[in-house]
Amino acid sequence: MVQFHEQIIGELLEDPNGGLVVLSSGLSLPKLISSLLHLHSSTTGTLLLLSPPSLKSLILHHHHSNHPQLPSEISAEFPANHRLSLYSSNSIFFITPRILIVDLLSNKLSPSLISGLVILNAHSLSETSTEAFIVRILRSSNRDLYVRAFSDKPHAMVSGFAKAERTMKCLYLKRLHLWPRFQVHVAEELERDPPVVVDVRVPMTKYMVGIQKAIIEVMDACLKEMRKTNKVDVEDLTVENGLFKSFDEIVRRQLDPIWHTLGKKTKQLVSDLKTLRKLLDYLVRYDAVTFLKYLDTLRVSESFRSVWIFAESSYKIFDYAKKRVYRFGRSDGAKPSGQGKSVTGKKRKSKGDDKNEKEVGGTSSASTSSGLVLEEVLEEAPKWKVLREVLEEIEGERQKQREEFQVEGEENDSGIVLVACKDERSCMQLEECILNSTQKVMREEWEKYLLNKVDLRDLQTRYKKKPKDPKGFGVLDGIVPITPAQNAQASSSINKQEHDALLAAASELRNQAKKDCAIGDDPQPHDGSKKGGKGKGKGRSKKGPANVQSPGNKKAARNDKVETSDSENEDKKDEINPATVDKPILWKHIQESNITGSRTAMPLPPVHFYALESDQPILDTLKPSVIIVYQPDITFVREIEVYKSENLSKNLKVYFLFYEDSTEVQKFEASIRRENAAFESLIRQKSMMMIPVDQDGRCLGLNSSVEPQASSSQNSITRKAGGRKEIEKEMQVIVDMREFMSSLPNILHQRGMRIIPVTLEVGDYIISPLICVERKSIQDLFMSFTSGRLYHQVETMVRYYKIPVLLIEFSQDKSFSFQSASDIGDDVTPNSIISKLSLLALHFPRLRIIWSRSLHATAEIFASLKANQDEPDETKAMRVGVPSEEGIVEDDVRAENYNTSAIEFLRRLPGVTDSNYRAIMDGCNSLADLALLPVERLAELMGGQKAARTLREFLDAKYPTLL
Repeated sequence: MVQFHEQIIGELLEDPNGGLVVLSSGLSLPKLISSLLHLHSSTTGTLLLLSPPSLKSLILHHHHSNHPQLPSEISAEFPANHRLSLYSSNSIFFITPRILIVDLLSNKLSPSLISGLVILNAHSLSETSTEAFIVRILRSSNRDLYVRAFSDKPHAMVSGFAKAERTMKCLYLKRLHLWPRFQVHVAEELERDPPVVVDVRVPMTKYMVGIQKAIIEVMDACLKEMRKTNKVDVEDLTVENGLFKSFDEIVRRQLDPIWHTLGKKTKQLVSDLKTLRKLLDYLVRYDAVTFLKYLDTLRVSESFRSVWIFAESSYKIFDYAKKRVYRFGRSDGAKPSGQGKSVTGKKRKSKGDDKNEKEVGGTSSASTSSGLVLEEVLEEAPKWKVLREVLEEIEGERQKQREEFQVEGEENDSGIVLVACKDERSCMQLEECILNSTQKVMREEWEKYLLNKVDLRDLQTRYKKKPKDPKGFGVLDGIVPITPAQNAQASSSINKQEHDALLAAASELRNQAKKDCAIGDDPQPHDGSKKGGKGKGKGRSKKGPANVQSPGNKKAARNDKVETSDSENEDKKDEINPATVDKPILWKHIQESNITGSRTAMPLPPVHFYALESDQPILDTLKPSVIIVYQPDITFVREIEVYKSENLSKNLKVYFLFYEDSTEVQKFEASIRRENAAFESLIRQKSMMMIPVDQDGRCLGLNSSVEPQASSSQNSITRKAGGRKEIEKEMQVIVDMREFMSSLPNILHQRGMRIIPVTLEVGDYIISPLICVERKSIQDLFMSFTSGRLYHQVETMVRYYKIPVLLIEFSQDKSFSFQSASDIGDDVTPNSIISKLSLLALHFPRLRIIWSRSLHATAEIFASLKANQDEPDETKAMRVGVPSEEGIVEDDVRAENYNTSAIEFLRRLPGVTDSNYRAIMDGCNSLADLALLPVERLAELMGGQKAARTLREFLDAKYPTLL
């Protein structure tokens, strides 16, 4: 354990009440929690941990390495008596907030059994969160309870007004412990014996630089447009802030209260900034073909509504992305008619090592006659080549050390080089680059791209309806060229020719694959012809020798096969595929370059690729001596520092691969500045923080709702029994178990209501024997209407309760507006949410719809609804809507007592209304009896001759037949 972890634990143990710890990201919070758990004594009571799943697995890993007995998890699958025995076992348990609060409210768990509570996501807490609800209940009954809250997201602790102080208040904590990276003890320990760092700056290609510059220009233009709205703080609207995900939260937090007043353009700008940030990230993360594929999807999905796509520099993004993958032009090097710019293929071809030209012919006679050529560029990511060079350098240094010192290395050194990437896709692609070759990886991506084009075309033609053209409109079909707007038609024809060329290349690729499958009976010629046909433009030079030194490689057999196929291709240069006969010179040149390259390839060390998003304890598992940070991340850098300080004897070398002058560098440096600024703000807040004396929760015996009630009773009229206080009745609310995912039960409890958690079949909240409430947030309301679930829920409420209520609840930090003025149309449409609500109210006249501004407003509404109402019965509420097994019980409220289908049929008959259908039900036993009743009897039941005649005529009407 590092020393500053011991100091953090020492400070926490000084205060028996607990404390809030905020430390820099990457300083091994799971190890700190694991060390803290070792100090728990079974004599004090049970310790509960409220932890997100990702942190839980890391804590268990570190705890298992030092302690054989692992903390177990209390889940909802355990029955109540089993959970009670676990609570009283004085052990350590992981538990979810929802299970814990339900057990506390239903008195299945006594607060005196709990000695401490550890909360690991303190940055996400608020006054209305379930964790704050749990702490309030435990503090009110257990004075000796300690609460220790942790967070490694300092930037989230300064978002909003006095976030740290409000978090401490809702957890009843008085001490704040701050441990930034620049803290004296942390800095001393991590910098005592730092690892050897090699900073490799990789220059981006000119097209990558052009795309990045264009994206930043478009992003800046979008930010300028947003500044014109005067709705957002100008200081936050910078390109540097726009690189982070938290920028969306900053903007939405400011715009949400006035969201309904914003125009469509401003709302779209918020979405566009998110898209542009993704583009910047994907530019340096993924290969050229994947980036182009993503741009193609954006062009289709956002072209009709986006603002950024019409910006001045946006065309450069699409143009340069295309030029990284392929070029379309004449075979003589001239640009095709109508094309604005053309770049000669020679410069890119010399830089791109073995590129391939493919002339499109056979499918379009126009393209063949004009000599149009689709030239493949397939620009590789510059980091790929540098990564291979770094790996070769590492293996070369190790061989020198073995030769000089005649040793195999450190005893605990596995020899594996760890390469850290952002996500799984990058890891898999880099593994393919190392195992095979970069050219093969790009070729496979290019083939997938082309085949997707063909599949999309086939899908469109399959489902496309052929329009019936009226006579005389043949000119408009494009058969005869139209004279006006020639420039526009020329550009569109160029795009069509380019699209046709891509489809032709894809069709040729698919036909080649079919030929290979057709001659697959003879394996030898099939192998040679397939490698000869598909291998053009590929350098296999580094495939074979690259993995000779890799022990335990799963793809060794595959590499052997590739080596033999290369040798076969070398021997059979003349027996190539007929599809490539028209390009013998280019083919021969590629083969020669591959042969020379394969002779000079150097061996590589064993490599393990790790995705940073997986959050695995990879450093402690592999214990590498060389780490290559392929896509830098501030959290992982800190983890490396802690790993080195724990293993001082290990010679650790770290390579950082940055794109020079890229947003990757800017984002990494900005993340460090943001974290430092967050801690400086927290330090200032801590110096000025005013903490009440009773914030430790020792004065919590009374409910917070008593104070306003007491003040009102003091002002009561003294003539009423001399000012004597009335005996206050405790208000009860029955709450469905599933509703504890929201914060409303917490707010109701704050108002002094007793919360009874049960599983309800009908409704979410039972306020009284007559009132049942179905609560819907705005998002849930839209989803319930779409799925039809809301109709069924209201139908059951109307059946079982006299006053069914639909509560539509808005979020407090968002606008109290159901729809923007621009979204409300003039016509009534079935897809409109207003139309759906109107139909619901018309279909269920007894349904009451209540609109609530926030959670606190909902609590006020519930209190007013409960006035002059009896308290709900828990056992009766649980039985509502539950099917019985033993049959119908008299005076029961279960569903089997009603033939709902027959009642619905009866209510839809002519002449039957809401005022007379119950009398009809009392007067006859079934629909068959109703059909036999005379008009006079019907008039008595229905309250009038007119209604009776209408129903009788309907029942006696002849059914028309076609015979």
